[in-house]
Amino acid sequence: MSKAFEWQVRVYYEDTDAGGIVFYANYLKFFERARTEWLRAAGVNQQQMADQHGLMFVVKATAVEYHAPARLDDELRLTVVVEKLGRASVQFEQQAWCGERLLASGKIKVGCVDKVNVRPAAIPDDVLTKIV
Repeated sequence: MSKAFEWQVRVYYEDTDAGGIVFYANYLKFFERARTEWLRAAGVNQQQMADQHGLMFVVKATAVEYHAPARLDDELRLTVVVEKLGRASVQFEQQAWCGERLLASGKIKVGCVDKVNVRPAAIPDDVLTKIV
């Protein structure tokens, strides 16, 4: 899955702030949902990964830049690109678009951890082969 994965989401009232624009932190939620759908499209079931391997993905770092506002009822296009794949982590570049207008861009690093002790663990080979 080396090309950009795309997923669409509609802006609901609950996503906006008092000014009627998408609250900045909600872009992290949109990015999270897009990564989850990217995994699903690749054939990775996160619950199954937790059950079979005792592992889960957690966000380690984020950096988001905001370019333009989104508003109620806008349809957003979220993109997911794997920038760097490590043995126990994945660095993503993500963007949120409304039409041809870039709204937000971010770099998100996700780590694979043991779900009991929350310590770094290697991404299972069966998962790696699906996300490369």
